[in-house]
Amino acid sequence: MKDTDVVDLLLRQHEEIKALFSEVENAAPEDRAEPFRRLVRLLAVHETAEEEIVHPYARRKLGDDVVDERLAEENSAKDMLTQMERAGVDDPQFAANLATLRKAVVEHAEAEEREEFPRLRQEAGDRERLAMAVGVKAAEALAPTHPHAGVETAPKNLLVGTPVAIMDRARDVIRKAMGKPG
Repeated sequence: MKDTDVVDLLLRQHEEIKALFSEVENAAPEDRAEPFRRLVRLLAVHETAEEEIVHPYARRKLGDDVVDERLAEENSAKDMLTQMERAGVDDPQFAANLATLRKAVVEHAEAEEREEFPRLRQEAGDRERLAMAVGVKAAEALAPTHPHAGVETAPKNLLVGTPVAIMDRARDVIRKAMGKPG
């Protein structure tokens, strides 16, 4: 798959997310923090980019119903991920919560792959899909690195996202310097 097509890019990221879930699940309890940090980061930047670039286009071309369902799923997953991140990987409920989160995220990804992506391929020309892929990569480079529920629309991401991303990235650097997980 190539990253010059937004659908291919997002499909590849869905596979990376699934692989990270497996890595966290299969890690020994004392080794979960790092892969979980990477999972949190990937989910945060992936969803932000979809919310800023893909969903607005899909809303115009495919209608509100498809996008509204995906945004509700994303908000729910962000809430759970935030709670898990706060509780930490040593929380007694971590494994159970991770399984619940994985199920929700995979179902969300499959809904996108079934309902949204084929129609995006149909509605968007090669240039539009390339432009969206470039937009997704740019949005990910500037996205917050932690989930922020309630910020699921492009305007909210653009308004709140930049300051939050700066704070997230500063927090990540400080925690890394202190030897703490992200």
